[in-house]
Amino acid sequence: MRQLRMAFPGAYEGGRRRVARRSYAHFCAEVVGTFRLVGARRTEIRGRTRLNGEEVLQEAAREGRGVMLVSGHLGNWEVGAAGLVARGFPMDIVLARQRNVLFDRYLARSRQRLGIGLIPREEARHGVVASLKAGKLLGIMGDQDARRAGIFVDYFGRPASTARGPAVLSMRAGATVATFHTVRRAGWKPRYDIYIEPVTVAEEGRGRAAVAAVTRAFTDRLEERVRQYPEQYLWHHRRWKTPPPGERNPEPR
Repeated sequence: MRQLRMAFPGAYEGGRRRVARRSYAHFCAEVVGTFRLVGARRTEIRGRTRLNGEEVLQEAAREGRGVMLVSGHLGNWEVGAAGLVARGFPMDIVLARQRNVLFDRYLARSRQRLGIGLIPREEARHGVVASLKAGKLLGIMGDQDARRAGIFVDYFGRPASTARGPAVLSMRAGATVATFHTVRRAGWKPRYDIYIEPVTVAEEGRGRAAVAAVTRAFTDRLEERVRQYPEQYLWHHRRWKTPPPGERNPEPR
């Protein structure tokens, strides 16, 4: 509830609690759906997903460029990645280790069976650049607290420490940057919309201003989607845990 209170300070408490309940129910259902995804054929996965923005990926492929796909904990990102691979796009993701070792192993094997390549987080600096230079899609989360190593950009009107990696590594590889969000459509059948939208900024080059602009752009895009589908967002992550230098932690008790 803390994160919902920070994101929607003007909303009434009952509404926030309803979003929290629906978010919990959504992710319980999506975990089950992700388990079932492993045995699905590519034709079935394509049938469950609708891709918006495929032209962004096709254009990058024609130019021989990789695409940095910056996502967030919204909807079902596992289904989104499977939907792209099922359409013939080679894709790697940066692997975040799970606390439960057995679940971590299962998730890694499941992704590999679906044809998704895995880059361990500790190897991300070199692995991401190599993947992008090879012309692949590279999926990475952009909505986790990056502690003191991050850059502060506004998220729901509050400064949030955000990883520089997506911007810095895509620039180093000469890759296209796009946001990548997968949301479940209304209805009892598991059907999803995948949204690929290019990130364009006025700042050029690879300096701090350009990194900040790209980071701000993909964060703003995620916020727009979360406001559309708040019940499909994972709210338990402490997004504003790290305050800007000289400020106190703004999270309500």
